[in-house]
Amino acid sequence: MANTVIQTSKSQMEKIKEYYSRFLIEKLPPGAVFVAKPPQCTITAYRSGKVMFQGASGAEEAAKWGESQSKTIKASSATTTKLPAGFSRWSAIGSDEVGTGDFFGPITVVSAYVAKDHIPLLKELGVKDSKDLSDKQIVDIAKDLIHTVPYSLLILHNPKYNSLQEKGMSQGKMKAILHNQAILHLLDKLSPTQPEGILIDQFVEKNTYFKHISSQKRIQKENVYFSTKGESIHIAVAAASIIARYAFLKEMDKLSAHAGVTIPKGAGKQVDIAAAKIIKNKGIEELKNMTKWHFANSGKALRIAGK
Repeated sequence: MANTVIQTSKSQMEKIKEYYSRFLIEKLPPGAVFVAKPPQCTITAYRSGKVMFQGASGAEEAAKWGESQSKTIKASSATTTKLPAGFSRWSAIGSDEVGTGDFFGPITVVSAYVAKDHIPLLKELGVKDSKDLSDKQIVDIAKDLIHTVPYSLLILHNPKYNSLQEKGMSQGKMKAILHNQAILHLLDKLSPTQPEGILIDQFVEKNTYFKHISSQKRIQKENVYFSTKGESIHIAVAAASIIARYAFLKEMDKLSAHAGVTIPKGAGKQVDIAAAKIIKNKGIEELKNMTKWHFANSGKALRIAGK
């Protein structure tokens, strides 16, 4: 079994623990802070700050959080594509997604184009890594940003997500297809302008990404690069992330209004409680349509609701 290990800070480790909270198990090996078992992966976090990802989807999950300290991944499957010198100053498309770890709400994928002469303007607007921004700041920035940069937004609502998942499609494959489609839509909008490069915030290694989309009628391969922490590498990825988060927040507001309950983000205990209220008020099928049903939160909500 291949292992992928990353070194994290205490705050990042807490974020990882929260992200996988629905998959946490009680039994811990010596020196471990937590163990989580999402599909096809075992994640073990240690007091030293190291987090080990084991299993078929280990490299894919590790790529969400940082650079691998392990040599178990083949060179051709490195988690980051080597970027050309000066890439951050290129006119580029950035592509990112939001909502993959949230029980409620859709997955939103955005590709955004930032011309090199617009980079200073986006910095003036406050565009930066969305993890360093509050939801209010994201909304304020996005309202200006959507009128400033060309972008393509795709929303995968949960009824369709659940249907694809039940047919055996992994979340990674769904994301790859959405990224490819968003990039192609944006390239069509931009034509005849061509970006110097396309950077996807990495959620899976390059070869797997292209394997996921191999059956698509159109595939964008030219000048496509992959990197973890893409938001800190090119402002186009940061712009895409902010717009994707903005779209996600709007969809969450719609769900809250429909449910008559303020729906929390993420996949923690408060999510289970809100889901149980929806079961009691609107029924199980209504909750299923609002959520990624294969998450462990569904079972927890059913138990809380006494179903």
